[in-house]
Amino acid sequence: MFDLIRKALLTGVGLGVMTREKVEELAAELSKKADLTEKQGEALIADLLVESEKAARSLDDKVSAAVRSALEKMEMATTRDVSALEERIVQIEQRLASDDSRTASK
Repeated sequence: MFDLIRKALLTGVGLGVMTREKVEELAAELSKKADLTEKQGEALIADLLVESEKAARSLDDKVSAAVRSALEKMEMATTRDVSALEERIVQIEQRLASDDSRTASK
């Protein structure tokens, strides 16, 4: 019964978007309704929390990959691209300032 409840939760509930508090509440409620022992209830909570964290990371990775893919298709500049351009501008400004000071001293 315990494994059946656990598997149903893992496949049927969006654990990736549930908060730790909600996962704990859900597990406690199910433990009471399924008449699980205290040890089984604690194991269920622990398992659900671990799976919730994994699901959240997986969801985050998938969303990030989708956003990166969309940005690449749109050929938009990334933060890294902008930072590289800013660094190049700083270097050019420094060279120009250096050239100006050499020209002025002549």
